[in-house]
Amino acid sequence: MLDPARMDDVLRRGADVAPVVTAWRALDERRRKLQSELDTLRRDRNQANERMSKLDKKSAEFASARDELKALASRIKEGEATLGDVESDCAASLLVIPNAPQASVPAGTSDADNPILHAWGDKPSIAAPKAHWDLAAAHGLDFDAGVRIAGARFTVLRHNAARLTRALMSYMIDLHVGQGYEEVWPPAVVRRAALLGTGQLPKFEEDLFRLAIPTGPDHDRDNDLFLSPTAEVQVTNLHLDQILDASELPRKYVAYAPCFRAEAGASGRDTRGLIRQHQFDKVEIVKLTTPETSNAEHEALREDAERVLQGLELHYRVVTLCTGDMGFASAKTYDLEVWLPGQDLYREISSCSNFEDFQARRAKIRYRPAPGEKPRPLHTLNGSGVAIGRTIVAILEQHQQPDGSVVIPKALRRYLNGEERFVPVG
Repeated sequence: MLDPARMDDVLRRGADVAPVVTAWRALDERRRKLQSELDTLRRDRNQANERMSKLDKKSAEFASARDELKALASRIKEGEATLGDVESDCAASLLVIPNAPQASVPAGTSDADNPILHAWGDKPSIAAPKAHWDLAAAHGLDFDAGVRIAGARFTVLRHNAARLTRALMSYMIDLHVGQGYEEVWPPAVVRRAALLGTGQLPKFEEDLFRLAIPTGPDHDRDNDLFLSPTAEVQVTNLHLDQILDASELPRKYVAYAPCFRAEAGASGRDTRGLIRQHQFDKVEIVKLTTPETSNAEHEALREDAERVLQGLELHYRVVTLCTGDMGFASAKTYDLEVWLPGQDLYREISSCSNFEDFQARRAKIRYRPAPGEKPRPLHTLNGSGVAIGRTIVAILEQHQQPDGSVVIPKALRRYLNGEERFVPVG
């Protein structure tokens, strides 16, 4: 949840956010006015009580003061109810306002305005490179079977692709554990409260798969269940409503999890291949830090994600997302974009974001700077470490050979019985 003091900074995101900011400000102004009126009524009630205490209980003045007190009590009760409703509306309005960009985030309106931070490696020189969907049958991407089983945007991974998925998962987790991250294996199902905490709800509910589980009359809506869209949700919420000691920070976690997205806004986009699926696999890295160290930890997290691609010998570039292209909860984001020669373009394969205290405020995750001091919201960060499906795409396209085989990156060979390449199957 955004710190209301940063509302002006939110407007750097562009004109689209102005209506929600204006709506919140109108509600907040009404809230403050009602609070002031209620404070005045309570002061009047206290004064009326004091006057009554000095009057003869049998006098007309006492009866008049008593009637005034009753009227004040009634107005206070009505005012408290009205204020409660406005406060609820104000809180609900605040939940749909995105995070404020850091001052270092470049201005812009779309991905065309994202500056390149740096690139790694050289573009592979491949004569007539094929897109991964043209290599699919030979290497185990079975799109037809996925449709038969579950419908569009589902894929069955077989032989080479299935083995590559398992190898990539182990490689990524081992790499990050070696960088000091604690491995976690969370459930794939999450509560509404967890999704509210990390910012997927309420704004992006149409992109989620909700489980149709029967509920009774006493069901708490916060306990609605959804398939998780990213392990960021589970891992960040490991500390939902907790207070950590500063000595425990930073906390660094790595988790594999299957991810599920309805892709409600992706109609007609990326309908071929493995790029945009309803179910996909991802290794996620998450950090919980103090505000003073979060920017440095953000840079380190990005470097940790980059090492995954470097170990796989994949050419990529890093861009800084501009104000108009940032995610809802992010204060600053770097995207790692891998080169896909078969499609002649770069594709995002990891987003590394600093959320500052935005998620921590929503999820009530705090830390105590020193013994006896008041708890403060900590900062949360996360990045894909990285998306496995898109990594398969990149390996197939960048490491493809003229004979149809695919060279296996050296870092993966120990997970694949020492094999040096995938040969076409079938």
